[in-house]
Amino acid sequence: MKTPLLLFTLLLSMFYAFVQKQPPVSHGAVFGTKPAAVAVLKASEVEAFMGKKTRISTTIKGKVIRVTKPKGGWFEIDAGNGKIITAHFKEYNVTIPGGLKGLDVIVEGVAEKQFIADDSQHLAGEAKQHGGSTNPKQKLIFEATGLMVE
Repeated sequence: MKTPLLLFTLLLSMFYAFVQKQPPVSHGAVFGTKPAAVAVLKASEVEAFMGKKTRISTTIKGKVIRVTKPKGGWFEIDAGNGKIITAHFKEYNVTIPGGLKGLDVIVEGVAEKQFIADDSQHLAGEAKQHGGSTNPKQKLIFEATGLMVE
């Protein structure tokens, strides 16, 4: 009689541990190093601010769309007009909570444009020969050193 009762209690406590919700992320919470809040760009303005540069160090402000991988700090920021900035921490030992989703954050780090060629375009010079686009698609990647919840 003691064994089934003990087993039931153990299973119940394990279930309770998995069901518990994470505490909400508080205003001012910092992950990594605290970002400098000087000359902060809106996430929607980063690409225009970069111009022809492929890489810049900056601090941006935006809304977290989702946390894709808590360990290593992988998340996505809304850049407006349907664009998304994929961000991750430079240091892998940073773990961010899933509760960042929907919150405004200030992130400091390096923004980098990544160029993605069309599947029909094997070499950069073939774009005009095969009717592919002359402008390859761009993806904005952000390598963060610090994040602060606003």
